[in-house]
Amino acid sequence: MTEHNLEIESRGAVAWVWLNRPTVHNALNEAMIEEITEAFRTLAENTSVRVVVLSGRGKSFSAGADVESMKRQGAAPIAANLANARQLAEMYRTIAESPKPTIAIVNGAAIGGGLGLVAACDIAIASNTAVFAASEVRLGLIPSTIAPYVVRAIGERQARRLFQTGERISAAQAEKIGLVHQAVDAEQLDVQLQLVINHLLAGAPNAQTAAKNLIEAVASQPVTQELIENTAQRIATIRSEPEAREGLSAFLEKRPAKWVPQE
Repeated sequence: MTEHNLEIESRGAVAWVWLNRPTVHNALNEAMIEEITEAFRTLAENTSVRVVVLSGRGKSFSAGADVESMKRQGAAPIAANLANARQLAEMYRTIAESPKPTIAIVNGAAIGGGLGLVAACDIAIASNTAVFAASEVRLGLIPSTIAPYVVRAIGERQARRLFQTGERISAAQAEKIGLVHQAVDAEQLDVQLQLVINHLLAGAPNAQTAAKNLIEAVASQPVTQELIENTAQRIATIRSEPEAREGLSAFLEKRPAKWVPQE
């Protein structure tokens, strides 16, 4: 499947979503935002897809919002301006709430909205040459729709600096503050990605979705009796499911579970 602004590639149980506007550093315009949202919705419903990888064609991951697009929206009537902002926010939510594990492979600069794409994915691996910035304030803007995901990834303290300075940070710095999980040499990106994919494919798909939901339920919550009961209900429910019975049986029988790809 190929779209104008995206390329979607199937590699077995792994779907690759390629941002494909390399001449403008994969900047996000209105059409691209729609296509990304639709792609992640479609892949979420595809039972043959276990993992979704997001990366960029060309030298950059994504330079963020297309400046011409932002100018158009700023000059538009308030209703149209707000509708576009909601569409952008919905794109990030769709990625973040994907039931499938998502991996950002950051091959180059991830600026503004591109930074948001990285933070919205579950796992991020970056080339050592990649750079990151929430540069919106330098354009008289704020990193509003990406904020829930970036702040969740790096914490309030780090966000206070990056959101206000707009400065660029290196991949090593991004790893240090938790924005990416690994920063590696460019030629090692595929190797590290495959290791992560192998780990993900060893997990049970329904359990992985439930694990993502569990994180959302407990993150930043005080440990109350209500939360304890919530977690008890979750484990009691999932361990009675067929997937858990298969996983436990496979472990005891010293064999791969049925969902693990066979060599």
